[in-house]
Amino acid sequence: MKRMLFALALGVTATSPAMAQAPYPTRAITLVVPFAAGGTTDIVARLMADHMGRTLGQSVVVENVAGAGGTTGATRVAKATPDGYTLLMGNLGTQAASVGLYPKLAYDPRTDFEPVMNSASTPMLVVAKKDLPVKDFREFVAYLKTNAETLNYGSGGVGSTSHLTCLFLDSLLGTKPQHVPFRGSGPALNALLGGQVDYVCDQTVAIVPSVQAKEGKGLVVAVKNRLSVIPDVPTSAEQGLPQFQATGWNAMFAPKGTPKEIVDRLNAAARTALRDEPTRKRFLELGAELPDEAGQTPAALGELVRSEIDKWVPVIRNAGVTAQ
Repeated sequence: MKRMLFALALGVTATSPAMAQAPYPTRAITLVVPFAAGGTTDIVARLMADHMGRTLGQSVVVENVAGAGGTTGATRVAKATPDGYTLLMGNLGTQAASVGLYPKLAYDPRTDFEPVMNSASTPMLVVAKKDLPVKDFREFVAYLKTNAETLNYGSGGVGSTSHLTCLFLDSLLGTKPQHVPFRGSGPALNALLGGQVDYVCDQTVAIVPSVQAKEGKGLVVAVKNRLSVIPDVPTSAEQGLPQFQATGWNAMFAPKGTPKEIVDRLNAAARTALRDEPTRKRFLELGAELPDEAGQTPAALGELVRSEIDKWVPVIRNAGVTAQ
C-alpha cells in the first residue's frame, strides 16, 4: 500500500507542472498605446486588438499611457514581466527617434523588446487649417518661408512621427516655425481643426477622414504616388519637393525575454487580423499600407527598427533637437 501511494505521489509530482501550464493566453492581454486616444497609433492598435482578441480567445485591452513623446508607455512595457500579457504598439518615434532625442532613455529599442509584427505603414500628409491663406503646397512653402516666425505646427509630442516629419520638412526648407507638442496626434489634430495650430504633418490613418470632409486643407502626401482615398492631394514630387518622402509605421512589441512560442502565437494572431477582409478594408480606407508576407515576421520588424534608427538619429542630431 505504501509503495502504491509513493508511486501515485511521484505521478502527481511529474505531471503537475504540465497541468499547471495552460495554453497561452489564459487572461486578458494589455496592449499599451503610448499616446492619447484618437491618433494613428491608437487607431491601429484598436483595429488589431479587436480581431486578435477573437483569434486568441481572450480580450486584448488597449490602454493609453501618454507622455514624453511616447517613451513613458514604451518604458512601462520594456520593464513589464515578459509573459505575453503586456504588449506595446510602438512606432517610429518610440522605437527609433527616441534614441536620438532622449540622452537618458530608459530603454534600448534594439535590445529591450521582442519584435512581434509590423501592423501598418502610413504615408505622411501635410494638412493646414482651413483659413490658412494658401491654396496648395507650393503656396504653403512660400508662405512658410516668409512667415516662419509667426507660424506653428502641432505634433503628437517631441520625437513623435508627426514631429519628425515636420522637422524633416523644416530641414529641407530651412525654416523654423514654432513646434507645439501634444500628448498624441489625436489632440494635435483637434487643435488643427479648432484653428489653434496652423498645420500638422501626420499619418494618413488619423487625418484622412478630416481631409475628405474638407475640415482641413490636404496640401501634399510625402510619397511617390497619390493615394486613392484622397486622389486630389498631390505628391511632394508633383509640388516641386521630391526629396520630401516620409512614411510612418506602427508595430507590436513584447518585453525582452518573452518566450518564442508566445511571440509566435501573437504574430500568428496579428497575421490573421491582416488577412481579415473587413480589417484590411478599414486600414486601406484610412490610407494605410499593409506589409507583405515577408514583412510580417518578427525578424523583419527587428531589421526595420535598426534601419530606422540609422536613418533618423542623424537627422535629429543634425537639427540639434533633444528632449529631457
